[in-house]
Amino acid sequence: MEIKEEGTSEEGQHFLPPAQANDTGDIQFTSIQKMPNEPQLEFILACKDLVAPGRDRKLNTLVQVSVIHPAQQSVSRYSSTETVEGTRDPLFLTGVTFPPEYPIYEETTIKLAVYDVKDKSHDTRSFLGSTVFQVGELLKSKEQLLTLGLRTSDGGKVVGTIEVSVVKMGETEDADADHTTTDVQGQKCALVYECTAPESISGKDNSPFLNAVLKNPVCKLYRFPTSDNKWMRIREQMSESILSFHIPKELISLHIKEDLCRNQEIKELGELSPHWDNLRKNVLTHCDQMVNLYQDILTELSKEAGSSFKSSSSKGEKTLEFVPVNLHLQRMHVHSPHLKDAIYDVVTVGAPAAHFQGFKNGGLRKLLHRFETERRNTGYQFIYYSPENTAKAKEVLSNINQLQPLIATQADLLLHSASQHSPDSLKNSLKLLAEKTELFVHAFKDQLVRSALLALYTARPGGTFKKTPSPKSSKEESHAQHQSPPFKRQDSIPHHSDYDEEEWDRVWANVGKSLNCVIAMVDKLIEREGSAQQDGDGEVEPEGADAPHPQEDWHAQLQPLILALKDCMGEVVSRAKQSLTFVLLQELAYSLPQCLMLTLRRDAVFSQALAGLVCGFIIKLYTSWHDPDFLGLLSTVGLVVQYEGLLSTHSDELGMLEDMAVGISDLKKVAFKIIEGHSNDVLPVITGRREHYVVEVKLPAAMFESLPLQIKEGQLLRVHPVLFNVGINEQQTLAERFGDVSLQENINQENFELLKDYYTIFMEKMPPDYISRFQEHNDLKGLLENLHQNIQAKKRKNVEIMWLAATICRRLNGIRFTCCKSAKDRTSMSVTLEQCSILRDEHHLHKDFFIRALDCMRREGCRIENVLKNIKCRKYAFNMLQLMAFPKCYRPPEGTYGKADT
Repeated sequence: MEIKEEGTSEEGQHFLPPAQANDTGDIQFTSIQKMPNEPQLEFILACKDLVAPGRDRKLNTLVQVSVIHPAQQSVSRYSSTETVEGTRDPLFLTGVTFPPEYPIYEETTIKLAVYDVKDKSHDTRSFLGSTVFQVGELLKSKEQLLTLGLRTSDGGKVVGTIEVSVVKMGETEDADADHTTTDVQGQKCALVYECTAPESISGKDNSPFLNAVLKNPVCKLYRFPTSDNKWMRIREQMSESILSFHIPKELISLHIKEDLCRNQEIKELGELSPHWDNLRKNVLTHCDQMVNLYQDILTELSKEAGSSFKSSSSKGEKTLEFVPVNLHLQRMHVHSPHLKDAIYDVVTVGAPAAHFQGFKNGGLRKLLHRFETERRNTGYQFIYYSPENTAKAKEVLSNINQLQPLIATQADLLLHSASQHSPDSLKNSLKLLAEKTELFVHAFKDQLVRSALLALYTARPGGTFKKTPSPKSSKEESHAQHQSPPFKRQDSIPHHSDYDEEEWDRVWANVGKSLNCVIAMVDKLIEREGSAQQDGDGEVEPEGADAPHPQEDWHAQLQPLILALKDCMGEVVSRAKQSLTFVLLQELAYSLPQCLMLTLRRDAVFSQALAGLVCGFIIKLYTSWHDPDFLGLLSTVGLVVQYEGLLSTHSDELGMLEDMAVGISDLKKVAFKIIEGHSNDVLPVITGRREHYVVEVKLPAAMFESLPLQIKEGQLLRVHPVLFNVGINEQQTLAERFGDVSLQENINQENFELLKDYYTIFMEKMPPDYISRFQEHNDLKGLLENLHQNIQAKKRKNVEIMWLAATICRRLNGIRFTCCKSAKDRTSMSVTLEQCSILRDEHHLHKDFFIRALDCMRREGCRIENVLKNIKCRKYAFNMLQLMAFPKCYRPPEGTYGKADT
């Protein structure tokens, strides 16, 4: 009986059973005993003595695995092996694994159906035979191995046998001479494993905290021969992350808070001349609309409670534009006879880009440059401040808002210590007050604040604007003389004859003077206290006028000085906040709709990038927290975060790459802080503003206590993002032959310089003993030189750049990302190639099995499941014509691609 099963079959091959399978009613089933957080069951398959339906051709066989759930006895297709060609005794490299959350019990029945594949490209196959077994039978069998007869569909004729063997990663299994088979190339390989038993790392990387942020794992199992004909075992896992939605919600809430605060400060600028007042009203109208838009987006995202995945087909949805596309952790766990267990992680995510807004006018890199050029060179009735000055104004405002309440709190604590009459407590409180106040005063030692005060002065009613003569056209001269509002093309603000700059110096200097008065009084009080105690220690009690005075009231003597300090500080804050808010008004005044739409676009792209980064950082931290070398690197230099882009520089993807480049560069604004967490509170918290964010990551108490002191005390931990892009599809062919690839060349060169800078700091700051060990195994300098040469070569579709950048990142113990438009098709080709290349270079994968291993992963691995969950179709979205333009190693196996949505 011949059947044809398309990849778009309604059955699909979902890794999870139907939802109702979890509802077992009152029936009790026997759970499988397993290690915490490990897959519940893993087994491998091999067939023997298969009977071919005819003598005219050799068998090309695969096994389809289905699950019969005991609650309702329905059959769900679960997975398949790869196709093994030309043998009656196929040994399958692709195993079967059930992840921890899968509802499988001893009473669960597994059905194994063997097919003869006649045409891979159309997936035409004929049924050979099948068998069933209960999970309990396998687990309780001798050596946890079953040999079962395969029967035809009518249950009569035996057409061969199938062997099912349980696999346990990390356990030692002795080789058995009887358990050998000859594969298609005539090589003999032991069916059982001869791997050494390494220290188990499952407990270190799969903590409950990590499982709390990763959801819906897809697990795949493989066994591949090594160059000396032993077996290595590979578990491939792909998981979603609830951070996909959590981080955007945190970020949007921060934006709303920041924008509401800014809008309120603009309202409180005080009285302005008619021109500026009308402009302010216009700005506030638009800014209030933006806040409402953000609040609506947050409301919609809040409805997605429990969501952890945004499919590629949803990338253009307005309400989800802050959410990263198809974000997953791709993990490969290797257990080989040559090395201890090793784990390799790559975060896969769609390129951070504003898909909803589109790319008609380009992406952020082009739009921001064009906006700034026009803003600088075009005469408008506003004052031009550079992006650096605008960012500085935001920074000073943020410092004011943070430091003022801290200083007030420390001042109150100082008075409390005075009330307690405790010299030690008073000294400590004064030290903290002095530190915070000095930071506060230092924030205003900036020419920007002075110039902003002058600009605001001229914008008040009646303010005049007198310019010193300067060379310019007669038209500009006339315009400047008849306009009351400032008219600027340059950064500098001219001197105003009626404005007293020295008054501002006196105002903020008074804060320092007030602090000095407090310090002097504290010193005097403590000195007098010491003198009184020394006098009281004498043997003869003084009498009459020489008797010691009653204990002084320190609180009463310090309170007026503290009030004076607070008053001086309030005066500074009032003036500085208004002047710097006026700077921000200029940013918005130039071109309101365009400016705010650019802000929205940049916020959305950054949100997608940040969600991926936080996911990658948490996974890296939870996997490596026990490694002192990693913690030293983290606290001393920070982590390199390497993004691999596969976007073309043609059409819409050119705009996507421009968005992505800015979004990844903006991650430099992010710092991480590790705090102690609790079992019911694991999600990270974000604080800060658009120019500076701090992500607080929580660790369980036991893990937190083992960290270095500086990290436990709140050290801010930095990341160093770099992006390297190489387009590989047919659109890139058009760009290389008829278009422009300068964007890709510029991005790669710029980011090489960033990576080289990181390497320099790494070599300077890391301890010599660490560097010597590091250099012994990894020639980083040579890899960097090779990467630079490949970037300079400007070779078409030079994927060597990708491999070198990824290798450098792994050797620097960094975080790896791979991105294409949707992280679905090209990304799948890249991560599977990377996995097999690591197996070849680091774990001695037999050279004759490289392509076969690659085909296994692409045909039946986690990435084809990723395609299915995104577009409900088990086909990579390539056609034959497109693939002719791909580098050969990025082409999927026959039968796994076809017309599909992207």
